[in-house]
Amino acid sequence: MAKGLLAGCIAVGVIAGSVYQWGSYPYADQVAVLAYHHLDNTDQSNVTITPELFRKQISFLKEKGYHFLTLSEFREFMNGKDVPRQSVLVTFDDGYESFYTYGYPVLKELGIPAVNFVVTKDLADPKAPALTALSEEQIRQMASETDFIDFQCHSHDLHQKVDGNPLLTSLLHTEGRIETVAEYGDRILKDTRACASRLHALHLQEVDMYAYPYGMYDQQASDLVRQAGIRYAFTVKSGMVTQKDDVMQIPRINAGNPSITPEKLHRTIMRRAVKKQLSWLTR
Repeated sequence: MAKGLLAGCIAVGVIAGSVYQWGSYPYADQVAVLAYHHLDNTDQSNVTITPELFRKQISFLKEKGYHFLTLSEFREFMNGKDVPRQSVLVTFDDGYESFYTYGYPVLKELGIPAVNFVVTKDLADPKAPALTALSEEQIRQMASETDFIDFQCHSHDLHQKVDGNPLLTSLLHTEGRIETVAEYGDRILKDTRACASRLHALHLQEVDMYAYPYGMYDQQASDLVRQAGIRYAFTVKSGMVTQKDDVMQIPRINAGNPSITPEKLHRTIMRRAVKKQLSWLTR
């Protein structure tokens, strides 16, 4: 036990020293899943950054030696396959048109894979939401022009709240009564399958991933989404991903806040990676 504790202390010292000396930690057996939402030059919110900042973040990470995973590589990692050190997966939520206008050109130019979690109800009328959504034509174009831009589920029609409660985890009040548990289950199954079906028809790629609307879920909702065919679900809980993590509760790291400089994003990834590694060593 004493030897194990000593080895752990030495490892901690090596990790801390590398971070202090080089400002980085070439983590292995982990993936940093980055979460973005909206890109715009004038819109302002805590989930909106400028296209310039997005380019700077991605370029900085690339210069620092990060390896950007495709969705297929991420699937393989979650199923036990090794990935390069300092691996990253880029994700966007909500399926905004700004991904096509501002994000996609940067990703295509730099050869950076990414996945966008789409609210498929908005495909019928992309201009109806407060922020214009992606169109079917835009998704088809991006999927056909590259083999590293993917589109997965953010629900079909569950990205909304009733009385402050997310539809994914709430029983609805309809026709003067509360829906039954069976009706709730049927609604979630139907919605999830509709989302996957609509996306698959557009790009013919496997649709087995889901970002929980608002990042909010419970065990029942998670089980239903899985039952509908989803194999991997993403949260907004901050942290690195390992093969030991629950595939239906995958953490991510927020990169889409305007206060997050390229250097800050790098430091955040490093801290999360070290924290995860130390949690293993000190168990």
